[in-house]
Amino acid sequence: MSDQSEGQPRDPGSAGGPPATEHHSAAVQRARADVAAGREWKARDRLVGHLADRYDAEALELLGEVHYAMRDLPSAGAAWFGTNRRGKDVDEAVEAWRERHADQFGQMWRSLPRTVRDREGNKRVDALRARAERDAPAPVSAPATAKGGVDVAVVIAVLVGILFVACALVGLVTVLRWIVPG
Repeated sequence: MSDQSEGQPRDPGSAGGPPATEHHSAAVQRARADVAAGREWKARDRLVGHLADRYDAEALELLGEVHYAMRDLPSAGAAWFGTNRRGKDVDEAVEAWRERHADQFGQMWRSLPRTVRDREGNKRVDALRARAERDAPAPVSAPATAKGGVDVAVVIAVLVGILFVACALVGLVTVLRWIVPG
């Protein structure tokens, strides 16, 4: 387990991260530039947008680092939970994430980025998915609707419409009586 200094991004190829590659996504490169320029908030927004429609382990790990640097430990924990990263910083962040959700597994599950929830194969994420599904309340069934019956809302809407037209006609007749004598 590596212990890294607080708020310092790690090399993605280091222990616990994805293998180092020569190719980084443009969003990750721009986010790293944002962090270097002191714009962690912009890096966070860029990474969240990038992860909205694709799984990118490097971006997910960097998102956790950005949240950690911003001292948003629960969000860092949610991001890092979906990675292979380990260490004291990860343990601290995951503990804060669990505390935020009071170990409500359904809430914890929904707080993970969608692309992490959609991707199978991470043992911790798969275990959380199973626990959230097991603890989920039974779905509420919709009330049975009468077949062939008239919906009360439609009846009320028709009556309101008729009343509106009647009032408009009475108003029109009254105005015409004022304008046209006798």
